[in-house]
Amino acid sequence: MAASEPRPSQGWVEEVVGLAVEARGPVSSLGELCWIHRQGLSPVPAEVVGFRGPRTLLMPLGDARAIRPGNRVEATGRGFVVGVGEGLLGRVLDGLGRPLDGLGPVAAEAWYPAEADPPPPLSRRPIREPLPVGVRAIDALLTCGRGQRVGIFAGSGVGKSTLLAMMTRHTAADVVVVALIGERNREVRDFVDHHLAGARRRTVVVAATADRPALVRIKAAQVATAIAEFFRDRGCHVLLVMDSVTRYAMALREVGLAVGEPPATRGYPPSVFAALPRLLERAGTGPRGSITGFYTVLVDGDDFTEPIADAVRGTLDGHIVLSRQLAEEGQFPAVDVLASVSRLMPELVEPAHWAAAQRLRRWLGAYREARDLVEIGAYQRGSNPDVDRALERMAAIRAFLSQGRDEASDFPEAVARLHQVAGGAPEGEDEARADPRARATA
Repeated sequence: MAASEPRPSQGWVEEVVGLAVEARGPVSSLGELCWIHRQGLSPVPAEVVGFRGPRTLLMPLGDARAIRPGNRVEATGRGFVVGVGEGLLGRVLDGLGRPLDGLGPVAAEAWYPAEADPPPPLSRRPIREPLPVGVRAIDALLTCGRGQRVGIFAGSGVGKSTLLAMMTRHTAADVVVVALIGERNREVRDFVDHHLAGARRRTVVVAATADRPALVRIKAAQVATAIAEFFRDRGCHVLLVMDSVTRYAMALREVGLAVGEPPATRGYPPSVFAALPRLLERAGTGPRGSITGFYTVLVDGDDFTEPIADAVRGTLDGHIVLSRQLAEEGQFPAVDVLASVSRLMPELVEPAHWAAAQRLRRWLGAYREARDLVEIGAYQRGSNPDVDRALERMAAIRAFLSQGRDEASDFPEAVARLHQVAGGAPEGEDEARADPRARATA
């Protein structure tokens, strides 16, 4: 075909195999949006997800009912874009960015690509400002910053969705974007009606429930991130909450296997591990605003070394682990402080705050090691000063780490209570532990 000749923009369906539609033409590129025209029904959008010889592999973004061989396929010449604007605040959208709340259309001020490149590394401003999330255990012991990306790792039924709802209500952000990926229909309604009380007007919810096609669940995560990027570009501090990135990865796996990609690690094809950092790296600081991302990771069988958890943990700037044992003991939020880390906390807090947090972690670690001896009465007081202090203050520590679902905690209060609970270390002890030279002369 000569360079001056237009490419064919139409083709036809030849075969439907599982989730994929195989078409002869049109000439299109990977990620391009097409329309499949059905007899007697409205056209259904589909995305080009691969090629097999001369055939184009399409994945419908809607109801694939009544698609059959011979249906006309029309290429649009562009990828999937979402309309964004201030009118999105307070609205609930489906996975393709369309209103789901029955409140009418949203006027688009701009169009953003759903799948965009992350900002260049040197365009990102350093993260220097703490971001209070209203959860005492996190603000005091795992302090997060504006523009940080944090994973919340937990098995099913441990309280990660409730923790996210608390953070959505209480975090000091200009705009909150919530992506509910693969959730039950009931949970979406419950989240909107009950968990967004007082925060609805600054919140955008993007929901793609478990019954939606895999490609729609993928687009929901990308659409929510594109909306967050729009508000970040306007100089806003955005909180992006995604529940869950695991179901996003599962949807990627469905698409990859449907187009013939070989499974690699526990059934996940290699494209999944390439797509995860592309999505997660889109959050962070920009030249003006910031996107602080909290991503839940559903850990099957409480195995925190499974492939998706490993890949996400290696990409993010910190992780918060929720413990089933702590949840069964009645602690909420069930944050396992010793298994969690905020990589930016030392740069965000005062030295006294950091020292108190480290002291409390040290006591908890010593108590965990000696817990069996304590419970059977075999521990002798005086054997370990850290265990002794933990035993003296365990009731206060547990009260500090626990927080009611409707209880808000501001940042100064959380820090003050941390100093109250973790105070009383011998003078010079923290400096000696932090500085080897001081420890040698102590």
